[in-house]
Amino acid sequence: MNEMRAARFDRFGPPEVLYEGRAPVPVPTPDQVLVRVHAASVNGGEVYFRAGRLPVPFGRRPKATGLDFAGEVVALGAAAAGRPGPRVGDRVWGGLPRRFGSAAEFVAVHPRQLALSPAGVDLVQAAALPGVGSTAIIALRDKARLRPGERLLVRGGSGGVGSAAVQLGHAFGAHVTALASGRNLDFVRDLGADEVVDYRATRPAELGRFDVVLDTVGTDLPAYRRLLAPGGRMVAIAFDINRILSSVGYLLASSAFGPRRARFFAGNPTHRLFADLTGYVESGAIRPIVDTVYPLADIAEAHRRLEAGGVRGKIVLRVIDPPSDSA
Repeated sequence: MNEMRAARFDRFGPPEVLYEGRAPVPVPTPDQVLVRVHAASVNGGEVYFRAGRLPVPFGRRPKATGLDFAGEVVALGAAAAGRPGPRVGDRVWGGLPRRFGSAAEFVAVHPRQLALSPAGVDLVQAAALPGVGSTAIIALRDKARLRPGERLLVRGGSGGVGSAAVQLGHAFGAHVTALASGRNLDFVRDLGADEVVDYRATRPAELGRFDVVLDTVGTDLPAYRRLLAPGGRMVAIAFDINRILSSVGYLLASSAFGPRRARFFAGNPTHRLFADLTGYVESGAIRPIVDTVYPLADIAEAHRRLEAGGVRGKIVLRVIDPPSDSA
């Protein structure tokens, strides 16, 4: 097999520029493994990239989409075969290192970019978690160093990272307050939030004080930073795309000065982080939250759905054919 199905686009624009096309099957280098992708998720950064709204150099060349994946190892490079690590037939999940292309039948990736997927979790469902779950771990455990009993505010509690963070914050023993739209309040409460607040009906100043603020929205960052108690930490994983330079500048300044520090990071999770995520899933601390599953051929509709807003958890692209109902 020399070609595979893959989500493609040849120019920047609306969701309609996306289509299911053909691409060469990647040939793993000696250090890589080849994974047959069962499913991939749709991420906000891909939407901005496809629309041509990311600043240079991110949005220069349209071609592929998809950042994370869940699937099965089907081949090993010569060097990878001689080292400890994944074997042919292993069910794995992971992400591509700072590039797009997981919305395809196969990906070639270094073993350090993946881990065994959680036992007992369907790979299509599992595909909802690698990107957002690893981001939530970095944000809460590694950057904010969230401790039991601390007050955590999650902005965007029903979205991909937000729904993962609400679950992890609860598992870490924090008192979790989550912001969401009115229609999603019960949904977020069921994820483990102690308090849920309709962001449309409440001003930031009415929310009280928090030890940690996780912002997955990116607008009006100063207003949410002011909610931090002395010694509090704010982690922002999104920026106002229309004011990205000023947003980044604000976070850089606030990370260096003052008792209420804001932090940001560029995610590039590795094997250890994906393995930690597997452990959290198998312990019951977190589960994948899937809003809708689309076949790869409906990639344009999947992007359209994400842009429409109101998504609970993640949108997933099923790459393999669904099981047949016939015997």
